[in-house]
Amino acid sequence: MKNHNKYAKLPQDLDLSFHNDLDLLPDTAADIDLEINANDSDVAALNLNAPPALELGEEETVILTSESTAVAARSQHLESLEFLGKRKICGLGSDSVVEVSALRQVFQLSALWLLQLTGLTLTPEMLLSTSESSTHSASEVAGRLQVDVRTGLKWTEAKYRAKIIGHNELLLVEEDPTWRKYIEQFKNPLILLLLGSAMVSVIMKQFDDAVSITIAILIVVTVAFIQEYRSEKSLEELKKLVPPECHCLREGRLDTFLARELVPGDVVHLNVGDRVPADIRLFEAVDLSIDESSFTGETEPARKITDVLLNNTNVKDHSNMKNIAFMGTLVRCGNGKGIVVSTGERSEFGEVFKMMQAEEAPKTPLQKSMDILGAQLSFYSFLIIGVIMLLGWLQGKPLSEMFNISVSLAVAAIPEGLPIVVTVTLALGVMRMAKRNAIVKKLPTVETLGCVNVICSDKTGTLTKNEMTATIIITSDGYMADVTGAGYNDQGEIHIRHCNNVEMAKSNITNLLEIGAVCNNAYIQKGTLLGQPTEGALVAVAMKNGMYATAENYVRIQEYPFSSEQKMMAVKCIHKYNNNKEEIFFAKGALETLLPQCTKYQFGTQTVPLTKQNESEFLAEAYEIGRKGLRVLALAKGRSMQDLIYCGLVGITDPPRPLVRESIEMLMQSGVRVKMVTGDAQETALAISNLIGIDTIHHQTLSGQEIDQMNEHQLDKVANNVSVFYRVSPRHKLEIVKSLQRTGNIVGMTGDGVNDGVALKKADIGIAMGKNGTDVCKEAADMILVNDDFHTIIAAIEEGKGIFYNIRNFVRFQLSTSIAALALIALATLMDIANPLNAMQILWINIIMDGPPAQSLGVEPVDHDVLKQKPRNVKQPMITKSVVVNVLLSASIIVLGTLWVFQREMADGTLGKTKRDTTMTFTCFVFFDMFNALSCRSQTKSVFTIGLTTNRMFLLAVGFSIVGQMLVVYFPPLQMVFQTEALTPYDIFFLVSLTSSVLVVSEIKKWFERTMERKMYSTRSELDFV
Repeated sequence: MKNHNKYAKLPQDLDLSFHNDLDLLPDTAADIDLEINANDSDVAALNLNAPPALELGEEETVILTSESTAVAARSQHLESLEFLGKRKICGLGSDSVVEVSALRQVFQLSALWLLQLTGLTLTPEMLLSTSESSTHSASEVAGRLQVDVRTGLKWTEAKYRAKIIGHNELLLVEEDPTWRKYIEQFKNPLILLLLGSAMVSVIMKQFDDAVSITIAILIVVTVAFIQEYRSEKSLEELKKLVPPECHCLREGRLDTFLARELVPGDVVHLNVGDRVPADIRLFEAVDLSIDESSFTGETEPARKITDVLLNNTNVKDHSNMKNIAFMGTLVRCGNGKGIVVSTGERSEFGEVFKMMQAEEAPKTPLQKSMDILGAQLSFYSFLIIGVIMLLGWLQGKPLSEMFNISVSLAVAAIPEGLPIVVTVTLALGVMRMAKRNAIVKKLPTVETLGCVNVICSDKTGTLTKNEMTATIIITSDGYMADVTGAGYNDQGEIHIRHCNNVEMAKSNITNLLEIGAVCNNAYIQKGTLLGQPTEGALVAVAMKNGMYATAENYVRIQEYPFSSEQKMMAVKCIHKYNNNKEEIFFAKGALETLLPQCTKYQFGTQTVPLTKQNESEFLAEAYEIGRKGLRVLALAKGRSMQDLIYCGLVGITDPPRPLVRESIEMLMQSGVRVKMVTGDAQETALAISNLIGIDTIHHQTLSGQEIDQMNEHQLDKVANNVSVFYRVSPRHKLEIVKSLQRTGNIVGMTGDGVNDGVALKKADIGIAMGKNGTDVCKEAADMILVNDDFHTIIAAIEEGKGIFYNIRNFVRFQLSTSIAALALIALATLMDIANPLNAMQILWINIIMDGPPAQSLGVEPVDHDVLKQKPRNVKQPMITKSVVVNVLLSASIIVLGTLWVFQREMADGTLGKTKRDTTMTFTCFVFFDMFNALSCRSQTKSVFTIGLTTNRMFLLAVGFSIVGQMLVVYFPPLQMVFQTEALTPYDIFFLVSLTSSVLVVSEIKKWFERTMERKMYSTRSELDFV
């Protein structure tokens, strides 16, 4: 990415100092050719292409023509300089030629004077912000930006302006090179702790430990780097490959080129389907409607005007700027022309982008937990060193010897396998999520959703499809039908409700849909709508009824377009294939506007006079539909606009996405509150929230205007109790997320539009829609839902909770094993008894402790019951009190059992320590390890409930470990290495019986805890659940 800091972006930041340096911009400069001619000594002649004539003063006049310019000026008024050879002049195209002639002395115009002379000036005063432009007339804006709207800018002028303001693009912060991203992985506190222990091992000449720790570190950082790199590549594929183009008027000719080349003052033409390339002040709008849903949250396209807006408010309200076309929005219907007023980061789109870049993404809860764990392990390591040195000193042992032993034990206590397990577990989680159509950018993010207790969701395009869809039809004679399917396609059916005459109902519904299809300017092409969303809904419902080309049966003679005043549209047509060629009017619009134009209504096959009672009945029907949050369209036809026949109503809505209601119910059951955050109006927001199951009865609603009147403390007090935030801007969304975070919530934010970008970045986890989401949105998010399915969030929460529990189960196993091994060695050292295990046996135990059995705990299948559990408290460390109790209990059983076996074998009458003694002790410890790993598969559930065979990796790991142990005991070459001897079947049976005690005790403890929890639950009052 380019570094764009050198280009000034804001009016007050514009740096025009380079006018004094003629060599600054050689690529757009013209050479000055100087020659001395025998002319009048005090006249200089200058030839170049330049704009209209301008006055220099009372005595000096510049006479200009379109082809060349003759400049006459007295020498004393020109800047006198010595001739230094060829120079360059900024801002002039390469086609310009400058000749300066003088007899005695060369006179050179100053750069600034020359630029003003040629019209190639851009000063801070000329630039207007988007909101300022809306309060000026189009001619005033054109005057300020020095552009003729009939011809547009000159190419040389546009290049000059691009040099000062920069290109029309949002440039990202320069990305780190690949090697730096790899180095970044080493900043993890646990990795740093392991690096420290590796260095200590090298200093103490324990090179085997140093090598094993270094290998572990390299595995961890490489796996993490590869997985994150793959996620980045997947994300790149989602980004639009086609750079946006625009239709721009330059030098009187309409050209199509990349939008990045636009500058303030350019004249842009907009047509249906175009993305608006910059912020544009419109001076012509023909039935122009622009979809601003990604920007303002409004479902309905904004109808544009060219009139001046009154500057009566200090608050920037994009929905009120009806004479501005905003960058990134989509032209739904009509066409228009306008002057570019703001580009790149100066646009309203760019303002949101800058806000987003200014926000720092918070650390994930897992990263915080691992930081705490690293600190805890460091503390415990130093504590071990201190305690052992103190005990050794009290026993009178040499301090240097005790220091070596204690440091060795402390290094051994640090679980170098932990980062590997964490990384592999997260990487597997990311891969599983990718299969479920969710791309996770950073590994720790996948666990964050397990902690989220509030999800703020945008409405338009996230909870709903942002595709208007007809869902109910009511004919004038009372037949009702429900329409299935969503979006601009023919997928769906029309289900007629119970009636006496189905054929009559079908006929009248077809008649009604014909009006909607003919009185329509939209069309659907391969699932893409070209036109107004409301009209698209009528075309789609006609397609569902098998009516694909109904409008083609008629020839349109005249159209009466929709306007906000009359709230209806009509067309006058004649039928193509009827012989009588009778004119017929088709009309659609608001019922209260259309009904006064009707004199009759359709009843079966007849037309019946319309009475006041009929009118009130039809209005009551429309009110009932509207109350459910649907937009109501009335349809009528007739021989004249004053004698229409009313045919019925169609209810249209932006429907919720599939499974959204079920997803919200599941989220609420698992302790996650869902809040709707939308730029839409209160009525629409409440209707959709009721439809998808967001509680608005027991919770408040809050508008962006009300948020503006609150300080941080007041917002913090109410934010938790609000379920719907409406009419909110990107700044409001950011304030809402920050307020919820200040009150101790872990916030997830879902969105698809530009207006969601800032809040997505600030949230603990930002979730963007991949298919219909904007690029800004995807850039800010931590997770992207490839198929835009809100239900995927449930799978991600399940995955996140499961990952954390797997990591904690591994920590429990590894700590209990390492504490047991350390305690065994430390006790033997301090008590001056023979060491129960030799060096090779300790190494083997260390391999098991950090190896396959431990790693397999990280891939334990996700327990579906985790969804029922509340989000974990992120303030709790990884090593909670219950984990410490379980670790100490398991470690105590292992140490006591192993020491008892060692003592029992030593007391068999043989002198000193024999091979049998160490073999029995060694095998006892390994078997304890295996049963301990089995009990660590779940903190709360019995291993028999989980199923012994559900984790195949675990079975394989334990199986190979037992086979390996048997080889160590019975295979002669390994017997020599490990100093072991063969054991009898009775010995093995005895050891299995003894070591299974760690599993039995754990199972009894879990059963007792479950029983106590059930009792507490059953004794709660019914009022506790209200």
